Amino acid sequence: MRKFLIGLLVILCLGALGWWWKRPQALPVTLVEVSSGPVENLIANSRAGTLKACRRSHLSFEGGGQVSELLIKEGQRVKAGDVLMRLRQENQQARVLEAEAALAGARSSQAQRCQQAQLDQRDFKRMAQLAERKLVAADRIDQSETRANLSQMICSASVEQIAQAEASLQLQRALLDQTTLRAPFDGIVAEINGELGEFVTPSPPGIPTPPAVDLIDDSCLYVEAPIDEVDAARVQLGMPVRISLDALRGRYFDGKVSRVAPFVRDLEKQARTVDIEARFDQPPSDVDLLTGYSADVEVLLEQHPKALRIPTESLLDGNKVLRYDAASGTLQEVKVTPGLSNWHWTEISDGLQPGDRIIASLDQEALVDGVRVVPKDSVTAPAQ
Repeated sequence: MRKFLIGLLVILCLGALGWWWKRPQALPVTLVEVSSGPVENLIANSRAGTLKACRRSHLSFEGGGQVSELLIKEGQRVKAGDVLMRLRQENQQARVLEAEAALAGARSSQAQRCQQAQLDQRDFKRMAQLAERKLVAADRIDQSETRANLSQMICSASVEQIAQAEASLQLQRALLDQTTLRAPFDGIVAEINGELGEFVTPSPPGIPTPPAVDLIDDSCLYVEAPIDEVDAARVQLGMPVRISLDALRGRYFDGKVSRVAPFVRDLEKQARTVDIEARFDQPPSDVDLLTGYSADVEVLLEQHPKALRIPTESLLDGNKVLRYDAASGTLQEVKVTPGLSNWHWTEISDGLQPGDRIIASLDQEALVDGVRVVPKDSVTAPAQ
């Protein structure tokens, strides 16, 4: 009997030992603690946006000619009114001098003709007085009157000739001014197309050519970005935005929506978009922003600054999460009530408490309700 009990005990121990070795092992998992933080409802651009200048002028000459002066370099800062480039002016300067001489001649001729008109008018009055006393024949009176009227007409015509000469001079001066390219505003020279001594020609109708000078006002910058047409109706002027630049990764800048395009772009059949523009509240002062930078814009529709939140990727279908029960070392499926949500965070209105620990990500397999797990921060490293 004693041997039987010992044998039974041995069998039970071996069975327990076998079960111990074959039992399901606890899965190491990464947990995240439920805490409070900001949750935002966002609209993001569907394709990369572009940093642009509020003012940018592609400056060109209205007429053709040879470049005689090039007073700037690419990257140089200029003030409004500064001369950037000039064409040869000898021919046009001669036309201005010719117009000035014509104007001077017209004024001299006008003075002579109008003076003669005054003399003829006085002579006619004198003849009229003599005619009242029957001292002059009637035909001489008619001749004097005709001469006075004709002289007055010539005087009036000479005044009009002066106006024509003045207009011609203004035209020639304007054409002379067109041979000089000036900065319309303060800015930086982005590009120059033309060298000293080269000939430049205006663009033919319908055929664009590079501008002589590309001038950018980099004191005012904004981002233009496309958003999906289904989101456009929710975007309003003045809404806060968050701007990020590929060239300055990890940095974000506050701004506001300054424009929503009044039409939809259909550059791609399956991706119709609406362009929006966003201005910086305070552009960065420690770095120089370059027009053309790739940029992203997130429009903040709604924000809860102190919401109880969880990572969005930890939410199961049906609004459930896997909460870790430290007492049993298992995962428990819990129903939650979500609120605001975005790609990163989801607000939890009910179902969890601050300090609860849940599965951080559902990428790991075999994570179901009731499975035994061990937090990775509790797993001891194996002996080497």
